[in-house]
Amino acid sequence: MTRTQQTLPAPVRRPCPEPEDAEVTGQGGAGRRGTASGSGRARIRRVLRAATRPEPWKRGPVLAVLALLLGLFMLLHAQITDRGGLGSLVESFLPWFGLFVPVLLAGALWRRSASAVVALLMPVVVWLNLFGGLLGDKSHPAADLTVASHNVGADNPDPVGTARDLVASGADVLALEEITPEARVTYEKELAEAYPHHAMGGTVGLWSKLPLSKTRPVDLQQDVGPLADTKPEDVRLADSRALRTTVATDQGPLAVYVAHLGSVRVVPGTGFATGGRDRNATALAEAVAAEPNERTVLLGDLNGTTDDRALDGLTSRLDSAQDEAGDGFGFSYPAKFPVTRIDQILVRGVEPTDSWVLPATGSDHLPVAAGISW
Repeated sequence: MTRTQQTLPAPVRRPCPEPEDAEVTGQGGAGRRGTASGSGRARIRRVLRAATRPEPWKRGPVLAVLALLLGLFMLLHAQITDRGGLGSLVESFLPWFGLFVPVLLAGALWRRSASAVVALLMPVVVWLNLFGGLLGDKSHPAADLTVASHNVGADNPDPVGTARDLVASGADVLALEEITPEARVTYEKELAEAYPHHAMGGTVGLWSKLPLSKTRPVDLQQDVGPLADTKPEDVRLADSRALRTTVATDQGPLAVYVAHLGSVRVVPGTGFATGGRDRNATALAEAVAAEPNERTVLLGDLNGTTDDRALDGLTSRLDSAQDEAGDGFGFSYPAKFPVTRIDQILVRGVEPTDSWVLPATGSDHLPVAAGISW
């Protein structure tokens, strides 16, 4: 061996890998299934560990309390005082309180608060119980009669266009509210061909393709106090905001009421002024209760939603066409961005088949329509 030659280390013999056992390597897919099953169980264990840790339940106590208060607020809305019209104001916009749910949910997820997420189940269940039935389409075909109602607006700049739009709706019976003396001639002229029968009472009117009879004004107790007794009868009739008539249908007589209840206003320092509207609603409910014809339809601007306690006297005797056969909330006011439904079609003794909101006219209200059958 020369000096330059070096002894190389003997190579290390590595044992050849034995064939992997199927249970270990997952040959034939068994191992992969075992791995997937194991990872699934691991994820479940991690979730359970995270859920049982006290930290997520301790986070966001304020959010959890707000969620519970929101649920109680909607659940007990009828118990809210109506002083200053607060109860009516809340009930007019009650569906919109559901928008607080996603806001609170976003806060709960940001804070990773398990208690707040669970607490949010309460307002969700309450809201769905109150309004979930309105979300689906409940309409069905085969209406015997189509009715429509529209507050045409005292400041409507285009009564001619409004009248023509209403004729195009195809309604058999059409109720108008807030008709000014100046616009009355226009509506009578434009609607005459499509509706040969009509009745007027102060600022409200009814146009019909079918004959009308037994028309009379309905006293809504619009004027009260000593001064009201001094007004002549013709002045009272000119200011009337409700009428009752009978429509002759193929299925028999149908009593139809048209009404425009008093406006409500937010008055600084006083609150939500509803006194006139509430008095009108009570008087109208008494008239409907005394109506001998079981088949009755009420059309009009009631300045209140069917959730408003002021209309309990009416909604306890009549069904809302929108609630029974509509699709959604059917908001009608204000026309540019509807947020509430104060234009109502209420029925008794007939079945609503569908209910919808018509396109905007020159009014600040949207027209509403419904099909009814016997």
